[in-house]
Amino acid sequence: MLINTYSAASVGIDAVIVTVEVHATNGYDFTLVGLPDTAVKEGYERIQSALQISNIRLPQRQYTINMSPADLKKEGAAFDLTLAIGQLAATEIVQSKLLSEFLILGELSLDGHLRPVHGCLPIAMAAKNNGFRGVILPAENANEAAVVDGIEVYGFSCLTDVIGFLNGTKTAAPTCVNVDELLSTYAFPTDIDFAEVRGQQEVRRAIEVAAAGGHNIIMIGPPGAGKSMMAKRIPTILPSMTLSEALETTKIYSVSGKLRKSNSRQNALIVQRPFRSPHHTITDVALIGGGNNPQPGEVSLAHNGVLFLDELAEFKRTALEVLRQPLEDGHISVARNKLSVDYPAHFMLVAAMNPCPCGHYGDIKHPCTCTPAQRHRYMSRISGPLLDRIDIQCHIEAVDYDDLRRKADGEPSVAIRERVLKARALQTERFCGTSVHCNAQMTPKMVRQYCQLDADAEQKLRIAMDMYGLSARAYDRILKVARTIADLDAVTNPQLPLSNILRASQLLQAIQFRQLDRADWGD
Repeated sequence: MLINTYSAASVGIDAVIVTVEVHATNGYDFTLVGLPDTAVKEGYERIQSALQISNIRLPQRQYTINMSPADLKKEGAAFDLTLAIGQLAATEIVQSKLLSEFLILGELSLDGHLRPVHGCLPIAMAAKNNGFRGVILPAENANEAAVVDGIEVYGFSCLTDVIGFLNGTKTAAPTCVNVDELLSTYAFPTDIDFAEVRGQQEVRRAIEVAAAGGHNIIMIGPPGAGKSMMAKRIPTILPSMTLSEALETTKIYSVSGKLRKSNSRQNALIVQRPFRSPHHTITDVALIGGGNNPQPGEVSLAHNGVLFLDELAEFKRTALEVLRQPLEDGHISVARNKLSVDYPAHFMLVAAMNPCPCGHYGDIKHPCTCTPAQRHRYMSRISGPLLDRIDIQCHIEAVDYDDLRRKADGEPSVAIRERVLKARALQTERFCGTSVHCNAQMTPKMVRQYCQLDADAEQKLRIAMDMYGLSARAYDRILKVARTIADLDAVTNPQLPLSNILRASQLLQAIQFRQLDRADWGD
């Protein structure tokens, strides 16, 4: 008897439907074809043990199983349940009338219980897009898959429950998740706040501009000046994620197996913008993604959030250079011999570093012990093309005693976030109907349209370009930052008319944020 069951395989952050064809004839053999990896093949042993302990007798037959498409490699233990149900249906232990309506996936333990698997969210999306009624999977994955509207998601804890459901002897209710409630009830973390930051008004302004426009930022200053402290508080002033952003971010965590370890609500949906802070010993592959079995890297795990690189100059040069493509394109392509996958990587890069090996160059209270050659060598670890892609570059001074002892708190995150939200609202209206969400993502055509200069601003930008030898990329990024500054000006002073023409004061502030372009580290 020939029976078809259906599952799916993850490719990048998407899923491809896999048809499992099971043919049972007289004999005693088991043949599995269709490019299964070792974990899929080992499923035979798990299935046999699960059936025996569950008191289910599988007749001795010759089972030939094909996993189609045959040229797509099948990986992982998520096919255990699909293969088991296929064999049981081929021997008429399980009724086959519902098999064409559901995608089935799950790892079997030796006693027949179902263990959670990776990639259930993109698989549920694939089920909906391909006209399936729903998905049958482990109970621990049910909330994750149920965020997809328009399909039925049934979560079960053991093999016998699945068999009972398919045979009609066990009733089950589909899992429901209120996505709107998850998004609307999200509360920003209260354990960290910008009110705790003392002094550093110029840097706080730079961070506010970066958050309002989604710009990359680097902070250079002596040890203990508050670089890491401020970076960790940036998520508290960023806007909440939209549904599309939350789904896309959750897909990445789902396929990488990190969803249950993240800050997802009920293991269903990631609603807080990611904040990833890898150590400077990270490898190129771990940062950018890939490997023998390609997995998303830190740049993709930070999608729609923040990638914080502390002690930037201590990272390997090769690891930093792989950031250039995702910073420019918003995605990363991983190519292997027979496979090429794309991972989204729209993130806000936040970097922090010391100005020199001893950390005190430019600090009037602590003399620098480094030679000009040492400072040049230290700064040269960060390539010019990478710095060129960082919109805002600012120096941080050490906090003085009076600021540290000041009793009054600084401006809280909620007040800063309110201005950021209003500025983002202007950008949402500006870019309505496009794939652009913030000023940092503007295309060259949009820059020409929304970042026009008056005569005074045009003259000052020409002088700055010639004086500092700025690149064409720096030119675009200065205009984007100036556009964000203009948006914030319109938020804080509603009497100012909001237009596509930037004023000289806004442009000069944006140029002031390109401090590394104007620094001489040899003096």
